[in-house]
Amino acid sequence: MTDDKVKETEAEKTEKWEEILTEDAPAEAKDEPAKKDKKTDKTLKDENKKLTASLKEAESALEKAKSELAEVNDKYLRTAAEYDNFRRRSAKEKEGIYADAYADALSAILPILDNLERAAAYSDGAQLTDGIKLIFKSAKESLDKLGVNEFGAPGDKFDPQIHNAMMHIDDEAFGENEITEVFQKGYKKGDKILREALVKVAN
Repeated sequence: MTDDKVKETEAEKTEKWEEILTEDAPAEAKDEPAKKDKKTDKTLKDENKKLTASLKEAESALEKAKSELAEVNDKYLRTAAEYDNFRRRSAKEKEGIYADAYADALSAILPILDNLERAAAYSDGAQLTDGIKLIFKSAKESLDKLGVNEFGAPGDKFDPQIHNAMMHIDDEAFGENEITEVFQKGYKKGDKILREALVKVAN
């Protein structure tokens, strides 16, 4: 084979290889974007999974925080209610102690008032009677200023809460449970009974 033919054959081979390489190049170039897309999709999916997991954790933490806040708020409301009840009970007990002490002090004065009233009713001397009546009136006025009121009078309806029935009589001239006579007046300050009235009651 001559040198020219050899050169020609080599040139043909080179040309064929170039054609083959030229044909394969576009296919490889086309494959590269597809590979990149697949890689991008996988990356996005992984990121999406991570974000979803983070979101679930955040939601769980939020629910836990809400639950703890509700529990704290409930404890606060209970404590506030208990304190308010304690404060009211303490105030009521304090008022009760004061009222009882006040009632005891006033009750000690009532027998004096009774004696003055009896003395004024049965005294023979006009001057003495007037003096006792004046003292009795002054004592009653003092009790009125302190808010002490007397109760129990003939004709009143008998009330076992404030009256003490010493006697019962059958008398058609009076109504049922009507007080016919008062042996000793009752006294009270507001709703506090200092002393029950001693009475006679018709059946």
